[in-house]
Amino acid sequence: MKHARTGLAALGAALSLSFLAGCGQPENPAPAAPPAQTAPAHNEVDVMFAQGMLPHHQQAIDMSRMAAQNAQSQQVKDLAARIEAAQGPEIDKLAGWLRDWNAGQSGHGGHGGHSDHSGHAMSGMMSTDEMTTLSQTKGAEFDQKFLMLMIKHHEGAVAMARTEVEKGRFPDTQQMAREIMISQQSEIDSMRTMLTQH
Repeated sequence: MKHARTGLAALGAALSLSFLAGCGQPENPAPAAPPAQTAPAHNEVDVMFAQGMLPHHQQAIDMSRMAAQNAQSQQVKDLAARIEAAQGPEIDKLAGWLRDWNAGQSGHGGHGGHSDHSGHAMSGMMSTDEMTTLSQTKGAEFDQKFLMLMIKHHEGAVAMARTEVEKGRFPDTQQMAREIMISQQSEIDSMRTMLTQH
């Protein structure tokens, strides 16, 4: 009897192991899922940066195109051309990241950080009236207005970029932010010098 009980116990144990092994099979793919989810390592700050910087860049391009027609100084025209050439490709990257993250481009979809984001989105942005006035100005007066407004605009972009560098997570947006801080601060310095000459 003792042998029979031992045999039954061994059989039960074997069946239990077999059952557990069988149940474990469908769970094998589960460990593969986390790497796929962690690949786009971005956070809300990255999204806000892209949503805010995209229209910010677009406005800088609109202002730069006005300079091609309205500026008197060749220096101002050359600066505007450089701004347009640099920021056009960055707009494409920003839009691509937002598509990858399934995030809208409107900048109004913040989760709890809406007020902060609104501030970033408007940082240094020109009002509709300022843009209209600039578009109707020509010659040396345009040069002066353009430089003053673009300095303000660039300062806003540098502030937005600094927040991304400090609090963002996505490597590519952080790299763009670092480049913006360096290039636009350099342009701010140049424009301040140009203001003293116009």
